[in-house]
Amino acid sequence: MLILEDNTFFQTTLMDWSATHPRPMPWKGERDPYKIWLSEIILQQTRVEQGWPYYERFVGQYPTIDDLAKAPEDAVLKLWEGLGYYSRARNLHFTAKWITSQYGGVFPSDYEAIRALKGIGDYTAAAIASFGFDLPYAVLDGNVYRVLSRFFAIETPVDSNSAKKIFAALAQSLLDTTQPGAYNQAMMDFGATACTPQNPDCLRCPLNTACKAYQLGMVDVLPIKTKQLIKKERYFCYFVLRTNAGVYVQKRSAKDIWKGLWEFPLVEIEMKAFLDMDKKDATTWCNTHFKSDVLFQIAAISAVYKQTLTHRKINAVFCEINLSDDFEENVVFLHLDHPLHLASEGDLKNKFAFPRIIDQYLDNKSLSLSF
Repeated sequence: MLILEDNTFFQTTLMDWSATHPRPMPWKGERDPYKIWLSEIILQQTRVEQGWPYYERFVGQYPTIDDLAKAPEDAVLKLWEGLGYYSRARNLHFTAKWITSQYGGVFPSDYEAIRALKGIGDYTAAAIASFGFDLPYAVLDGNVYRVLSRFFAIETPVDSNSAKKIFAALAQSLLDTTQPGAYNQAMMDFGATACTPQNPDCLRCPLNTACKAYQLGMVDVLPIKTKQLIKKERYFCYFVLRTNAGVYVQKRSAKDIWKGLWEFPLVEIEMKAFLDMDKKDATTWCNTHFKSDVLFQIAAISAVYKQTLTHRKINAVFCEINLSDDFEENVVFLHLDHPLHLASEGDLKNKFAFPRIIDQYLDNKSLSLSF
């Protein structure tokens, strides 16, 4: 019953607004499905301003799918460093290799084939299909949910099980099938810059004469969400092990945050132990994990660094330890979950993709508390 019998007003008004409100972006109007795909993956969970330089760097370094497919995974992750949600980069790399091997490096032009690619969901498939191939598929992202929820005064929570079916059908019914790519872009731009989450400029909105939320005074309450995201706090103690030859690092491989990124040897501890962390605790850890003949000195323990993820709040300290050089590489530990790699100090920032919290530490080690 929400489907409009006549979409002319909505479509025409939206497209007229788009024509007079340009939003220049390097991927806008792009017809190469590889670059469209790249931009959409980068912009997942990422603001345009943040993703823009990453897009340009990726296109510059990997101008084709084949170039991306041939790249080492570590190089892709390093170029992605700082964007977060690293599964996006791993899926991007995997899918580039898949398209190269299965499609000869030619991006598939059928919606179902696009949707079947790893890391591509309904929204991204619709974006690639409409922008790259003029296929009539409406995009449905947070911006579209917000515009439709307000225009039709839909009180169904957008995070409910029934919402996607309702909003997807509505978005598809409104789609201008004669220019699906331009229409989808206009809808997303309108949600991002006009029908904003906070303080939308409703008085000057060209859709306000038919917007039910505006007429009912419900703009501030729509769209509705039912679930409150609870972020679990985790407490990390990184051990920065230095020798004259370099610093030990390891790659995360478990099914956890930051899989595939590099880090220093890590112990995850409870909050109380974390807050009480001192030189004595660090010494106990070293005595527990190092072979008895290893000589070491606790040099410093950093202040607390923090990083907020979608479902986690990470708190970390960095314990800086100087090791003697009279042992063979990688035999300092009695046991360790991941193999260690000895890296030079100069390579830490240039060759290894670290979580942002470690980059922050490397950029500002003046916060360390020397003993």
